[in-house]
Amino acid sequence: MPFLHQSLLICYLIFGSVKPVSLNKESSAARHPLHLSSTELNYNPASSSLEISCRIFTDDFEDLLVKNYKVKADLSSAARHKEMEQLVGKYMASHLRIAVNGKVLQLNYLGFENDKEAVIIYLESAKVTGLRKMETTSTILYDLFDDQTNIFHITYNGKRKSSKLTYPENKLLSTF
Repeated sequence: MPFLHQSLLICYLIFGSVKPVSLNKESSAARHPLHLSSTELNYNPASSSLEISCRIFTDDFEDLLVKNYKVKADLSSAARHKEMEQLVGKYMASHLRIAVNGKVLQLNYLGFENDKEAVIIYLESAKVTGLRKMETTSTILYDLFDDQTNIFHITYNGKRKSSKLTYPENKLLSTF
């Protein structure tokens, strides 16, 4: 995970110095010009499940929760953590879908935690057998930004594949 954190920071520094920011744009665009999420999907052979972690800039995700659910979002407040858990789980359930060999997997929301400027969301799939083909459908933050990029790192049997979806693309097909 430290490598991922450093990669996001490097991308932010590079792209942040290249793309100008207009103060008339949405509030999170004024804070940083890079609209990026990163999702790790790791197959755990012991539990025969996919362990999923999704890293999203906290300010973007809070802006999204405000827009979609009309609440004051604060993902760093311990007092409101339970309330935020419900909203984060609800959002992820409607914006991330994984199908294995043509069958949609049930994703169980486990929770989220703060990691400096990002929030990390954890999910786990139902049991996966005979993984040959995986279709990931993601519209994470697409309802907030039309320049959103979602990066995916998939690890299965020790082999790692990386891909990305850039708005409006929303389906990623991986074969093993």
